[in-house]
Amino acid sequence: MSIELSIIVPVYQEEESISIFLGQIQPVLENLTPRYELIFCLDPGQDKTEDVIRQYIEADPRICLLVFTRRFGQPAATVAGIESCRGKACVVIDVDLQDPPSVIGDLYKKWKEGFDVVYAQRRSREGETFLKRAVSSLGYWIINRISEVPIPQNTGDFRLIDRKVIESLRGLKETHGFLRGLVAYVGFKQTGVLYDRDPRYTGRSKYNRFTGSLRIGMNGVVAFSRKPLTLASIMGFSMAAVGFSLSIFYILQKFIFNKEMTPGLASTIMIVTLFAGVQLICLGIMGEYIGRIYDEVRMRPKYMIARRVNLPEEPL
Repeated sequence: MSIELSIIVPVYQEEESISIFLGQIQPVLENLTPRYELIFCLDPGQDKTEDVIRQYIEADPRICLLVFTRRFGQPAATVAGIESCRGKACVVIDVDLQDPPSVIGDLYKKWKEGFDVVYAQRRSREGETFLKRAVSSLGYWIINRISEVPIPQNTGDFRLIDRKVIESLRGLKETHGFLRGLVAYVGFKQTGVLYDRDPRYTGRSKYNRFTGSLRIGMNGVVAFSRKPLTLASIMGFSMAAVGFSLSIFYILQKFIFNKEMTPGLASTIMIVTLFAGVQLICLGIMGEYIGRIYDEVRMRPKYMIARRVNLPEEPL
């Protein structure tokens, strides 16, 4: 029997959430199709998340499990689930129930209408601080101003992806899995479904609300635009022009107009500090790109799997 729908759920130390999550998502899936698989992609931790999942696997063979050799992070776990799934389409969703499982029905309906990608777009974001929302909004604005491909604002990884898109994603060799950018890059027929994001239902988030957003935003900028490198060059030339102009000014003042050099320790410090700051910014930008090149040329695997449960040893 072919699998209609695969559900990809990255997890890390979520033993309190598994039962509640399954209690909400399984009735939704049963109403859509009994031919589904639910793949938990587990970064190993110190709690009993794996034991809890295995208990449910014994009762329902449609529940599957990938356990990694170490913690590779949510992006890599999500990519592993996509590359291992067997359904005609897959849905990526978090276990914390901030993204309501009931929305999967709306995603599924749009897919049946002929769309290849259906992303869930947040209409409201309950439980998130103003700082988190501001950083996220600014990040999307910057990415879409300079990115080679537009990325829908207020979206995360929560989306439905058709099999043809899955195969296209599997053909990409990038080790940094910025999924929302990669899905936008491969194209196909895409649409969105609006929903209201809930606060986390139980447990505590392992995601840093500030640095995590900055890291995701930087990943999106570096992966899909070369414009920051151009900006670094422009700032470098601009500062060089300022320095050259100041040199000419002082030379004219000293040797042409026979005046004493304009005193001003404060202005000198300000100029030196400005130049140093611009240089450090440019070095940081170049460092991000060089680091990305270094990661890619090593060609290390995006993840390593220790155990597969109810899944074939090799992805389809």
